[in-house]
This record gives sequence, C-alpha cells and structure tokens, in this order.
Amino acid sequence: MVGDLAGETARLRAAGPLARIELLGVPAWTVTEHALARQLLVDPRLIKDINGWSLWTSGVVTRQWPLIGMIDAGRSMFTVDGAEHRRLRIKTTQALSPRRLADIRPAIERLTAELLDDLSVAGSGGAVVDLKEIFAYPLPMRVVSELMGVDRADHPMLLAWYKAFFSLLTPQDERLRVIDEMDVYYTDLVRKKTADPTDDLTTALIHATDGGEPLTEEEVVGNLKALVAAGHETTVGLILNAVRALLTKPEQLSKIRSGDIEWKQAVEETLRWDSPVTHLLMRFATEDIAIGETVIEKGEGVVMSYRAIGRDTAIHGEDSDNFDITRSTSHRHLTFGYGPHICPGAALSRLEAGIALPALFERFPDLRLAVPVEEIRNLPVLTQNDLAAFPVHLG
Repeated sequence: MVGDLAGETARLRAAGPLARIELLGVPAWTVTEHALARQLLVDPRLIKDINGWSLWTSGVVTRQWPLIGMIDAGRSMFTVDGAEHRRLRIKTTQALSPRRLADIRPAIERLTAELLDDLSVAGSGGAVVDLKEIFAYPLPMRVVSELMGVDRADHPMLLAWYKAFFSLLTPQDERLRVIDEMDVYYTDLVRKKTADPTDDLTTALIHATDGGEPLTEEEVVGNLKALVAAGHETTVGLILNAVRALLTKPEQLSKIRSGDIEWKQAVEETLRWDSPVTHLLMRFATEDIAIGETVIEKGEGVVMSYRAIGRDTAIHGEDSDNFDITRSTSHRHLTFGYGPHICPGAALSRLEAGIALPALFERFPDLRLAVPVEEIRNLPVLTQNDLAAFPVHLG
C-alpha cells in the first residue's frame, strides 16, 4: 500500500525472494532479493517487449488497465531488447555524455540558487513552506527541460501531465488522453528540433550517429518521454527522501556538516534505504524460468521491487531497515537497475542531488520539519515513492 511503504516492504520481504502479487487486479511476480534481482536483470529470457506478456496478447489486460502506460509506452530503449535495445541506448548514452553533464552543472547550480531564493521569499517571517512544491518538484523538471531544450513556459503543463499519468486516482480515460497529448507534444518538439537544431539533448538524439541506423522520429519521441518521466520523478523523490532522513537523524547530518562524511554517501544511502522507485514494471518470460522450486511461467510478468531489494539483510546487514550514512554497502544498491537496462539518467540524478542537497542545507542550516514525520504522506502512486507535500520551517 502506498500509504504504508514500510509495512508493504516488510511484507514483501517476508514473502520470499520471489513473491506472487496483484497489481490492481493483475497477477505478477515480484523480486525482493538483491542476488535474485541481479540474476534476473541480466537473464535474456526476461524481455521488456509487451508482446511477450500473455495477459496482453490474450486480451485479458487492455488499454483500460491503469498501469498500461508504463509498459505499452511506444518504441524506445525502455521497451525493446537485444541488438535494438543496444542501438537505441547507445544514442542516448551519447547524448547524455560526461561532457554534456559537465556542461550542464553550472545550469543546475543556477537553477538551484533561483529556487532557493523562491524558498526564502515564501518562508519569510517564519511561514511554513512546502519544500516539494517550491524546490524539489520544479528543480528536476527545469534541469531535464534545459537539457532537452524545452520552453520553461511548458513546465506547468508537463508537471500536470506526469502527475495525472502516475496517480492511481486519475480516471483511465483521462490518463489515456494525457498520454495522447504527450505524444503530440514530444512529436512536435522533435520536428521543431529537426528543422532548427540547437545544442540540446533532443537535437543530440536526432543526430546521434554511433550504433548503426539513426533513431526514427518515434524512437526519439519514446526516449524523450521516458527520460523526462524517469528523470524528474526519481530526482524529486531522492531529494525529499534524503532531507527527511537527515532531518530525523541530526547526528548523521552533523557528520556531513563537519566534513567527516561526504554528501555522496548520504545520496547513496538514501537511494538504498528509501528508494525513489518502489516497483519497476515489467519484464516478461519468453520461456519457463525455474527459481528454486518456483517457476515463472512463459508469458508471465516480473516486477522489480527496488525498495524491498534495498533492505536485503544478506547485503546490507541485519540493520538494513536503519538509515546509516556510514554504511559500507550503501553503494551496492540496485535502485537504478542493473545490466543492459540500467538507468541512463543515473549520473544526472546523482549530480542534481549532489548539488541541491548541500546548497539547501548551507542556505538554511536551521531547516526543520513543520509537522511530525509520521504526517508526511505518500501520493497514491504505485511505482514511485512520491510524497504529497513536505512542510518545513526554514529557520
């Protein structure tokens, strides 16, 4: 249940490394163990192509299923396998090169400073401010939009679309309309950049030359849609979950402030302990796969439950339910995946958090929660650890 992630994580782990679940009425398997996840994430018998899912090809699952947009998402590196996946991924890796990330660092620092100014104004006089709404929510969208060459005037529309897309409360007809509108928007963006190239990720994807044939318009659109969705949602959760953990563990925050521990360690422990992605949908078995005495049958779907995987005691110790920035295994988490489909935006998300978190705590050293931590609730989103609001006092 999204309202009780701790309880859900504990129940999943208690159910074993491979547990049977239902996703809004649809049966699937979920992986909760680190070692098994590493094994299955590189198993070629599990594919991303929705046509490998028997419930889809038989018509049991249709476009009316609320989570279908996360699986039947158009042609992109997130939905194909093998040689085609490598071709599409090379293009994106080329567009998200270390040089491009280094070039965008000053922009991330500038955008962070702008939003901290906004936060300061909103919190003047001791007012309670929503750290999510004013800081953590807009920052990743501004960063990824700057990368893509998207007009800032479009941000409210994009944020509203993705909020409706992920929310379990959105009627499916409305969600399908949003998906269609996003397709039109990104197709129009790609066509504009094709006609008038600029120095941004969209243009880089259009003109990427490595790895065989250039991307088609559909493939560029598919990659952009998925990158924006994954890029901004993951980073919002990472920033807020890190702040929540550190504000409730002041002795650990003091170790960072004293210089004993680096910020990157807090980022990695947050990714492990309170993963921004709770469950990643979905891979499909091309043949029966035996896991001990359990069999994933051909055509069945498999989910990776990254929050549960991050609490694996075999990897992170018996205290894996505790947040501890001194933990030596924090960096071994699988939150960004593993194997061929590992998240291509992982370095960008780490870069943003590595800039935003120290800047926030340096600007507001007396930052504190405005409500008991138990009152901070999750939105009705199945796949993301997405908080509804994050009320704070700045000083």
